[in-house]
Amino acid sequence: MSDDRLIVALDVPNALEALKLTDAIGDAVSFYKIGLGMLTGGGLALANELKQEHGKRIFLDMKLFDIGQTVENAVRGLAQFDLDFLTVHGDPHVVRAAKEGAAGKDLKILAVTILTSLDRTDLDDSMIRAGEVPDLVVERAARAFEAGADGVIASPNEAARIRALPEAEGRLIVTPGVRPYGTADDDQKRIATPASAIAAGADHIVVGRPVWRAPSPRDAALSIQQELRSPQAQRPNRG
Repeated sequence: MSDDRLIVALDVPNALEALKLTDAIGDAVSFYKIGLGMLTGGGLALANELKQEHGKRIFLDMKLFDIGQTVENAVRGLAQFDLDFLTVHGDPHVVRAAKEGAAGKDLKILAVTILTSLDRTDLDDSMIRAGEVPDLVVERAARAFEAGADGVIASPNEAARIRALPEAEGRLIVTPGVRPYGTADDDQKRIATPASAIAAGADHIVVGRPVWRAPSPRDAALSIQQELRSPQAQRPNRG
């Protein structure tokens, strides 16, 4: 049985390519992420097909951001697709609106803290206030939890500190920026291995290119899941 702590990102050009990939992986993966780049390539239809016809769990990574009413309306529409996770930006007004839109559904609202592709130089360019990136991530996570987020998106480097927050009790931590040992970093700047991300407190890891670029995506996924079951992936007893 596949380990749904592994979420494979279907960051391929279109739904047809994604279906070929999921067919090749087969029952080795039960949870897939469909991102914004796939939206015009049949992403919502793909999400529905994978969920309804193949029994997969679906993480729709839209990173919604707008005025509250617009976010609420968008989430209410997306919630009709019976998806599992949806991302919004972690600003409290966005999170509150998204939770209103998801009311009565099982859809989990995950708040983006700071993208794992960004570092302090990028934040300076965007005129984001001063402070170390990990500190800002933890603060944004706490505020998102207070606003009602079911979980947060954060790099593996901040997962342990977020897990230690009182507000994180019973909430999810999903970590992109995960790279198995020996694979390329690509455009990620705050990364970790699958085992270390889980050990740090992540509930799910998101891996894309190291799976779908591999000679055998199925074998790559199985290798990651084997690592997730290793002693190195066990969370320490933090008492």
